[in-house]
Amino acid sequence: MLIPSWLPTYGDPNYRGPCPVEGAEQITFFSQLRRHHPHLAPIVFHPRMEGERTKGQADWQKADGSIVKGVADVIGIGHPMLVLELKRRDKNKSVWQPGQVSFLEASHKRGAFTCLALGWEAALQALKDWEALQSAG
Repeated sequence: MLIPSWLPTYGDPNYRGPCPVEGAEQITFFSQLRRHHPHLAPIVFHPRMEGERTKGQADWQKADGSIVKGVADVIGIGHPMLVLELKRRDKNKSVWQPGQVSFLEASHKRGAFTCLALGWEAALQALKDWEALQSAG
């Protein structure tokens, strides 16, 4: 997985070794978020994009704006907005999904706190940095 040079990255991109799958990293991140940052839990969320649906359901969801190609794993409401893509700690065990890089780039260009986190611990550090901006603003 190649990381664009403009994309701030949390975690060690040189790490190689065992690591949980992305879904497990995400579950751990949100568990730790609720435990250590409960005040942020109502405004930091994972937009649900996956899942099976019929063609009719998919067409309806595209029409009503609820399907956005490449949307990031973690969105946080604030100024700036948090747009965080969470991948496995070992980046070589992850791949970009269609539209993810362009979604992150568009968010970055519009001033969002946009980043890539390699693992749940890196995502928590990004969250702390984002929260510090909220306090400073």
